[in-house]
Amino acid sequence: MEEVEERRTSEGNKMNGQCNSPKSSPNRTSLKTLIDQDANSENEKILSMISYCTFIFSFTDPSESPSQQDEKRHKLIQLLSIIRTSKKPLHHQVLSALMEMISANIFRPLPPPSKPSSSITSDSDFPDEEDTISKFCRIWSHLQLVYDILLRLVTTTDPKTLSSFVDHHFLVRVLPLFQSEDPRERESLKNVYHRIYTRFTFYRSFMRKAMTNVFLNYVFETEKHCGIGELLEIWGSIINGFTVPLKEEHKLFLMRVLIPLHKTKGMQGYHRQLAYCVCQFVQKEPALGGVVVRGILKYWPVTNCQKEVLLIGELEELVENIDPDQYRKLALPLCAQITRCLNSWNSQVAERALYVWNNEHFVRMASMAMEEVFPLLVEGIEKNLKWHWSKSVRQLTQNVKVMLEDMDPILYSTCLGDIDNTESEARQAEIKRKEKWDRVFDMAAAKNNHQFLQRRSPYICVLSSTINV
Repeated sequence: MEEVEERRTSEGNKMNGQCNSPKSSPNRTSLKTLIDQDANSENEKILSMISYCTFIFSFTDPSESPSQQDEKRHKLIQLLSIIRTSKKPLHHQVLSALMEMISANIFRPLPPPSKPSSSITSDSDFPDEEDTISKFCRIWSHLQLVYDILLRLVTTTDPKTLSSFVDHHFLVRVLPLFQSEDPRERESLKNVYHRIYTRFTFYRSFMRKAMTNVFLNYVFETEKHCGIGELLEIWGSIINGFTVPLKEEHKLFLMRVLIPLHKTKGMQGYHRQLAYCVCQFVQKEPALGGVVVRGILKYWPVTNCQKEVLLIGELEELVENIDPDQYRKLALPLCAQITRCLNSWNSQVAERALYVWNNEHFVRMASMAMEEVFPLLVEGIEKNLKWHWSKSVRQLTQNVKVMLEDMDPILYSTCLGDIDNTESEARQAEIKRKEKWDRVFDMAAAKNNHQFLQRRSPYICVLSSTINV
């Protein structure tokens, strides 16, 4: 009985296998074919839209049709929606066509600058954002969507797959676009470039060197670039990720690039981002504070009051982060510069320098070198109280004087006495100098009179002889 049951079971299994296998394979083949056909038709539809979007509208040619411009914008919106909702990777052919379309749209000659580089000397000389936005608003309706598509591809596509399109050549071509005067385009470029740096780890060294070249060209060649602030924002996040101790390459970037960026005429346009990058370095290695402070003092402006106000604030922030062991070395050069600033005839510079004395870290630094710093400070304070034209500056100076007197009243009195003695000696020296010059003038006048009389004596004799005749 057991043998009969086993035979029946085996025959039943064979029958089931014979019934299922031949009938299921045609169904599976037909289903796969339908899926492939749907995918091919979908890809052809996407490729058709991409091909249409490759055409570039200048928005200045009268022959261009507004309806075609709107049609391109509609197709770009469709492409962005497809990329966002796609649950599987894009076909290689579609990805290649997308990158060609993106390159055709964004890599273009930028319009000439609204102001020549020689005329940019202050923050007010930079292109006005509202005027620039109104100037580029029409073409931006297409570019915005193209940048959104590129950002989505960089965010979602596997870096190894996309690296055949986003290569060194592509990254080098992206950097000149940061010179666009449209702030919206620079913001989109910043997001794309930073996302590439984050995901494409094998390009990081190359990207840092490429951005460094842009900075060096700006500092030492052109001093004209609209996108320095955006590039520094990227660097801010890069520096934030540096590990401690810092590599020598990164320290060289601080000394050779970031510090010289303080000397350009257009520093006001990117100072906030620059100060953040410098502060990140000092926070990671406080020992670098001395190098940074001396570098900023080296490039201190002479006639640009707006830059002075910004740099005073940056120095104040650095003092809070540098190593306290360096306070004594930096106290004299820092306090000397702050004293020169508080004696400035520009009230904004003078007031900002006086407000520094509200900072506990700065006061602590000055107190560590009292005997060296106090003579400079007292002289500057007394000079302000006597001669400065601004009432508010004189009032702030009086407050600082009270604080310094409380810190060391004996030393302050000694410095006042030294100042009085110096002024007295200077007055005596001036009196003596004046007396010497008076004697010189008297001697010269006497000598001239003597020579004048000697010249006139022959003529007098001739005249008398003529009368006698």
